Order: sequence, then C-alpha cells, then structure tokens
Amino acid sequence: MKNFTQILCLFLLAFGSINAQQEKGIVGYNNWMSSWTEFQPNKVDYGEPTQILSGDITEDTKLLKKNTYLLLGSVFVTDSTTLTIEPGTVIIGDFKTNGSLTISNGSKIIAEGLETDPIIFTSNRGVKKQGDWGGIFILGDAPTNKFGNESAIDFGLKPSSYKNVSYGGDCPDSNSGILKYVRIEYAGKRTKEYGYFSGLTLAGVGHQTVIENVMVSYSYGNSFSVIGGEVKLDKTISNRCSRNDYEFNFGTQCKITNSIAIRTPYISGSEGSKCMYVASYDNLDKVDLTKKRTDVQAENMTLVNVSNNLTNDIEIGLVKEALYIAPETYVSLNKTVISGFNPAVILDEEIKINNKSLDRIKFREMYFNNCNGNIFTKGHSNNDDLENWYGNSIFQNVYSKGDDKETFIDLKNPKRPDFRLRINKIIASND
Repeated sequence: MKNFTQILCLFLLAFGSINAQQEKGIVGYNNWMSSWTEFQPNKVDYGEPTQILSGDITEDTKLLKKNTYLLLGSVFVTDSTTLTIEPGTVIIGDFKTNGSLTISNGSKIIAEGLETDPIIFTSNRGVKKQGDWGGIFILGDAPTNKFGNESAIDFGLKPSSYKNVSYGGDCPDSNSGILKYVRIEYAGKRTKEYGYFSGLTLAGVGHQTVIENVMVSYSYGNSFSVIGGEVKLDKTISNRCSRNDYEFNFGTQCKITNSIAIRTPYISGSEGSKCMYVASYDNLDKVDLTKKRTDVQAENMTLVNVSNNLTNDIEIGLVKEALYIAPETYVSLNKTVISGFNPAVILDEEIKINNKSLDRIKFREMYFNNCNGNIFTKGHSNNDDLENWYGNSIFQNVYSKGDDKETFIDLKNPKRPDFRLRINKIIASND
C-alpha cells in the first residue's frame, strides 16, 4: 500500500508538471496559435478570384469555400442582411479599387471559421505588402461618448446611403455577428484625405457580438480599432502592424483576454506605433463626458517587441512605449506581460499623479521584462512616484531583464512561434 501511494504521488506530480502553465501573459496548456494562424502569409498562394463582390449586398448571402471572392471597391452589407461565410473561404481585397467590406448598422456577419479551416481576408497582389487593401468595418448601435446618438465612418467609402456608414445608438447588448478563426492580412491602406484604414474596425459594436481567434497581420494602419460600443475580444492577435495594434476610443467598454500584440522595430511606423492606445476622445469639444469614458479591462495579454538588437534599436529611436494612456480613461491590466519596450507605459501629461487618477489606472500581477523603464508620465524622466505606487507589494508586479530565449517558449520560430512564458521563469526583481 505504501509503494502504491508513493507511485500515485509521483504520477500526480509528473502530471501536474506536464499540464502546468504560466499564469501571466497568454495562456493555454497548448499553443492555441499553432494551428489556424499564418506568420508567413507572403509565402501562401491563395489562387485567383472566381467571384466578385461589389456594391451593396441587400439580401442574405452565403460565401462558399469552393469559390475565391474579390472585394471590388467599397462593399456594404445593408438592410438588416446577414452575410455568412463558410469555413475555409478566401476573400481577396482589390488593390486598385481599395477593396473593403462594411457590415452596416443592423446587419450581421457570420464568419465562423474552424481551427482547421480558418476564413482568410488577404491581398490580391502577387507581392503582398502592408496596406494593399482597405479592411473590414463592423458597425453597430451600441453607445459611444460622442454628442448625439449617431456618427459615421469617413474613409472615402462610397455608400449608396448615409445610414450604411453610420454607427452608434443606445443598445449596448446588440449583436453584429461572429468573427471566429479569421485571418486579416495586408490591410490598412493609406488614403490621402482620410488617413489609414485599420485591419478591423469595430464601431458601436455591442457585447453580444463574438470576436474570438482573429489574427490581423501586416496592417499598414491599426490592427484593431474599437470606437465606442461594448466589446469582448478573446484570443486576438496583432502581428507586425505598422501603427497601433489595439486602439480604443470614444467611450469604448472593452474586455480583452488571452490576446497578443507582436511588434518589431523594423516594420513599425515612426509615429503613433504602440501595442495599445487608450483614449476617450481626440477632440474634447466633440465628446460628452457625462457619458461613459473609455474603460479597457485586459487580462492575460502579451505585448512583445521582437528585436535582433534591442539596445541598439532603442538608442536609434526605433522602439517606443508599449502602452499609451490618454486622459479621462479607465485602464486595468492584470497578469499581462510587457517585454522589450522604451518604456513599458506612458501616461499622458494631463493625467495628474494622485490617488484619484491612479485608482483609474491599474496594473496587477504584471510582468515587466527587458524594458527601458517601466511607467512614466510623458515628458518627465523622474517616475519615482509611479514606481513607488505600482511597485507596492500589494500589486504583485514583477520586473525582470530576461533574454527572449529564456523568457518565451519559442519566440523566433518562423512558422509556429510560441509566445507563452516558460514555466517558472519569472524571478522577482526590484530593478
């Protein structure tokens, strides 16, 4: 009996070790990015389009895997219509006409791919580059903090009706559909008059909308832009975009979990390039601050900068902060990894460093690794107050200078990188 008990204990110990996982950063007993993602999309040939999508889609439509579709110009799903996309379907954005897809307010998209058969949005160019086509807009009737109940996106799109580009309302639980196991590649085209498209824009989207396992790669604009609404993001990936990986503004209420931003100084734009940008407005005169301010609750995120020579890249100005927090916002990061930035976090200079402000900005059980400084106010080199506040043991934040190879399981695998932390590699430090 004694021998049996010893064997059982050894088995349980071994089983627990095999199935252990690091609690900080993206989590999972297996690498959930290993099967449906593509980290080298420029090497994939998706074939030539066999069907064209253009103008307004005004009746329920299903896109089939057997076809390859071309987004020709501005395509709108309107009139309370549902666009359903089969797993494995490929939709190609046209370079010359700046192809884009807009799911208008009141309509839905059901793009529910499979782990073994994701849905692909990509470029139609032989040699694909960032910003080859526009991107995807999903518009709903959830609230924003702008004056009035409705606003409109304006990227030079050519809708047949203003309502096709309008968003916002008073329905936080609205449902704009499903994006699941979806890849969006080489979007974010820059326009002279309207700036950059984003890979995926969610404007006034309600919390019944499902956004899970969505990967945006090589966007020339932001990867994910969230404008107002009440949104949940789970297992989302921003891979090597030029501008911001995740941008939240205009009263967004967002919960984002188990998600990652992968940056590199050799692709990022020279201005406005951060993993997360959190704001409540661009122009104070255009928002109503009696409405909700932007509130981002993030847990188990990994914000990582992949560099061949981090010290040199910082010295020549290629590396910026991971997270920028603007005034009048609420931000909570929990069990999140920030690795390889200059510094980790910057607070806008208008944020007063006092108890009231810092109660709105929470960092708990964080892992700050290999950053040139941790949390600063913009334009100030002395961050003693912030270090003392967030360095308090009650927050359980950890600071480290670990090498990427020792910190992450397999960060530089070109096909199937694994950005989970190595088990038991977090060592507390006061540096």
